[in-house]
Amino acid sequence: MDGIVIQLETPKILARVEDGIGWLTFNQPEKRNAISLDMWQAVATAAERFTNDAAVRVVVMHGAGGKAFASGADISQFEKMRDSAEAEATYSATSSNARKRLEALGKPLIAMIQGFCIGGGCATAMVADLRIASEDSRFGIPAARLGVAYAYESLRRLVSLVGPAVAKDIMFTGRQLDAQEALACGLINKVVLAADLEATVSAMAQTMVRNAPLSIRASKEAIDQIAGDPAKVDREKFEAMYRACFDSADYAEGRASFMAKRPPVFNGR
Repeated sequence: MDGIVIQLETPKILARVEDGIGWLTFNQPEKRNAISLDMWQAVATAAERFTNDAAVRVVVMHGAGGKAFASGADISQFEKMRDSAEAEATYSATSSNARKRLEALGKPLIAMIQGFCIGGGCATAMVADLRIASEDSRFGIPAARLGVAYAYESLRRLVSLVGPAVAKDIMFTGRQLDAQEALACGLINKVVLAADLEATVSAMAQTMVRNAPLSIRASKEAIDQIAGDPAKVDREKFEAMYRACFDSADYAEGRASFMAKRPPVFNGR
């Protein structure tokens, strides 16, 4: 694929923009896309670029190599960078910042998952609005097998998706779920054949690209508030976005295109 390439701090994270879609790739296939500290920093940079680029309507994140979305943190860095609670706090601040940047895109975020989606990789996939997986994908959070604790925000997202009983099963056993079990419990949205994964996600993303950005953003904000922390609900923020939709040129375009029986052309204004 071509497109506009975004230069980042490390080649282990790739980012490009093509046809309104921002593509974010975890590019360490020799380690099943385990995520190192410099990769987290690059993810944050890419997310900021996507956020500020009006040409980007949707973001898709995925893993290179076809064997893994991301298999968690790069364990080779644990001895030097995560060998104590103090060191872990520094490391977690970087990974948490990257996920917060992804969460704050203000645009739909799709996780395109093939192969292993484990630990920190699963936490990153859960930040996405939608998770589309191939039938050969595997999901798990092996914190109990490593003697570490999973971050509170990641656990909150897990519980909101699968419920407390299934979350406890996943966390207490450290076992892996296949794609069908992950679908059944609500961890992912859809399962497709591996050969159809990219085409399925691309078609879904292009549908979103053609729809009204202000409308999608208002829906995303409201749903995230409803499903998130009640203490962070900001009705005034949503109501402002709600009113902006009805005052927008896109709303006028939506009405005009409907009457003319033609596809709308939305500009996000």
